[in-house]
Amino acid sequence: MELYPHQQTALEETRQYSRVAYYLDMGLGKTFVGSEKMRELNSPVNLIVCQKSKVEDWEKHMIENYAMDHCWIIYNLTDKKDFERFFKEVKTRKSGDPTVCGIINYDLLFRRAEIAHLTGFTLMLDESSIIQNEGAKRSKFVLGLHPDNVILLSGTPTAGKYEKLWSQLHLLGWGISKDLFYKQYVTTEWMEDSQSGFRIKVVTGYKNVDRLKAKLAQHGAVFMKSEDVFSLPEQSFISVTSKIPGCYKKFMRDDVITIDGREYVGDTTLSKRIYARMMCSFLNRERVAAFVDLVHSTEDRLIVFYNFNEELNTMLEALTTYTGEMERPCSIINGEKNDLTAYDQYENSITFIQYQAGSMGVNLQKANKIIYFSLTDRSELFEQSKKRIHRIGQTQPCFYYQMICPGTVEEDILEALKMRKDYTDELFKAYQAAHHC
Repeated sequence: MELYPHQQTALEETRQYSRVAYYLDMGLGKTFVGSEKMRELNSPVNLIVCQKSKVEDWEKHMIENYAMDHCWIIYNLTDKKDFERFFKEVKTRKSGDPTVCGIINYDLLFRRAEIAHLTGFTLMLDESSIIQNEGAKRSKFVLGLHPDNVILLSGTPTAGKYEKLWSQLHLLGWGISKDLFYKQYVTTEWMEDSQSGFRIKVVTGYKNVDRLKAKLAQHGAVFMKSEDVFSLPEQSFISVTSKIPGCYKKFMRDDVITIDGREYVGDTTLSKRIYARMMCSFLNRERVAAFVDLVHSTEDRLIVFYNFNEELNTMLEALTTYTGEMERPCSIINGEKNDLTAYDQYENSITFIQYQAGSMGVNLQKANKIIYFSLTDRSELFEQSKKRIHRIGQTQPCFYYQMICPGTVEEDILEALKMRKDYTDELFKAYQAAHHC
């Protein structure tokens, strides 16, 4: 497999390490760098852990480049029979037997107890930021494994939050305790939690960042940004505004409203925040009409990001003709579907993507236009979503249409995302206080 020069550079910088992290920006091909490092490490057994939506992609990649070229045996461990074959091969293998590689998703990994007993293997984690919460079941399981070698892959290992690095540092072999890591690199303050009334420790900043990056490099971490490697096309962000719907104003004032027979009750900060966003999106007729106008304004491929299932249903209904057929070919990526057939085959296709299912790891550079029917409240997902089209192979300027109701929580969310912050209950409370609602 022939690598780009920047990919070869990443390999060369980590040649002496058996535990490495390739923090390469989306589009720089960390899949190829990681799999080549795995081949160089030459373990008889390899385990790749990835998101559920990426299992088939990894399986295809490994079969095409390693089963065919190097006679590896590739197993999809989400398939029960493949799982049994993989462990039979591991338990009975002899010197000179072919290299084996199993692929499994994070949420299934910790439910397969046999994996905890693997030894003498290379572990590769795709989107390693997924284990940043060391208290979660999947993170605990990963941190309890005993691989000889480790390969971490991520475009956004911390989303700018260094305190979330500790579990990855542990896998890289940096034996610093979490307490000491915080003392040396994270600034915290004790603040009163507005809900519980108790004082809690809150991260307020970072220190010794240059030293932290130097220590990461000493433990096999490589950071690489797209703009440092390639000159990518220009990005343009266009706001598509609509008026505040009457239901939004009433709900924010009264905390309860009934729309089309469904009652929306904002009895908690979280529920009110979620329902307020819904009032601005699929419950906003002007938003839906503006979306249809956007679609009709071009015959180019379109990518559409959304949050709620109701949003997808509303958009599909709005684009359905009186004969019951869709106006344009459609692909969908969400928790239930992962189908890019229309995207691949039709230049005028529309691809609907739910943030959590497809804002990471999907290559969509055939398109150069994204419509945000609604905004996510998570900074990492927003940043990743933009890179679906703005990546290697893109030759056209990229356009991002952000559908917004000015003066609402959506505008507040956008401001937080611009600062690369998650939009939290605390920010929503501040918004309510400022707007007297």
